[in-house]
Amino acid sequence: MTLDLTATQIDLIKSSFSQVVPIANQAAGLFYGRLFEIAPETKSLFYHTEMTDQGVKLMQMIGHAISLLTTPERLVPALQNLGQRHVNYGVTAAHYDAVGTALLWTLEQGLGDAFTPETRDAWTQVYTIMADTAKNAAYAPHL
Repeated sequence: MTLDLTATQIDLIKSSFSQVVPIANQAAGLFYGRLFEIAPETKSLFYHTEMTDQGVKLMQMIGHAISLLTTPERLVPALQNLGQRHVNYGVTAAHYDAVGTALLWTLEQGLGDAFTPETRDAWTQVYTIMADTAKNAAYAPHL
């Protein structure tokens, strides 16, 4: 399977995320704040969660996924597993749209002018691929 990303898109994603890493804690806080604002029902999914730890996990997961962009044979099973696990947490297919919106907003806030239209397009493309892979594993009827 290919991820349908160009080398330029992968470079944009990797280089922009490397700029987020030094502000990962703040970025995670922005992300969850925005997510809870646009999809308030998601807050209950984290009721028993230490949000600082959750933010660390989020940033680690994104970093790991980005590190696997050139090895889809490793990335796809990881995303499928992630999607299946998140069903058990109460995540619905509709939540993925809110997560994508919150992610793009967070990147825009954290990167400022470095979040160019090309970078936004690359992140939109990669998030769509990742979310669709996770959702298909979690919610597609299995034969």
